[in-house]
Amino acid sequence: MMIDAWANFFIAQCGASAALLGLLFVSVSLSLGKILAFPVLPGRALTAMLLLLAVLLVSSFLLIPGQPIAAIGIEVLGVGFPLCGASAVIGIRGMRNSTPDHRREFVSSFVFLAVATLPYLAAGILFVAGGAAAPYCLAAAIILSYLKAFLDAWVLLIEIHR
Repeated sequence: MMIDAWANFFIAQCGASAALLGLLFVSVSLSLGKILAFPVLPGRALTAMLLLLAVLLVSSFLLIPGQPIAAIGIEVLGVGFPLCGASAVIGIRGMRNSTPDHRREFVSSFVFLAVATLPYLAAGILFVAGGAAAPYCLAAAIILSYLKAFLDAWVLLIEIHR
């Protein structure tokens, strides 16, 4: 497997995720009072930040030169398992805190979160097994993470002001 061919992709993701994470942190800080006024929104803020942090960490790990592919898989799993676990905890807490009229919206958000995080585990397993599809699976996880983080950021920064 030629992971070196993916270097430019991971360099771009490393820079983009770091910039977006910093911007999100500042934006959440500026809207903290409004975010804290809604019981489910702190979890969405944390989720968006965790997704961007996962992209940053995984991209950074894949830029370490000379690693065996199995080591990359373990690193991806080392990010994926805590990400999935934290997402599940945040999702369960959010479900308990959501109002009945917003529960359907919250469930769809939680399903999208699962769709965005589970490919990290699949990619990690594929890397460990030496599967050629591993970088593609990881690319899907990264793109889905950006999309979910964007939707959460939209809710945090725009929808709470309506």
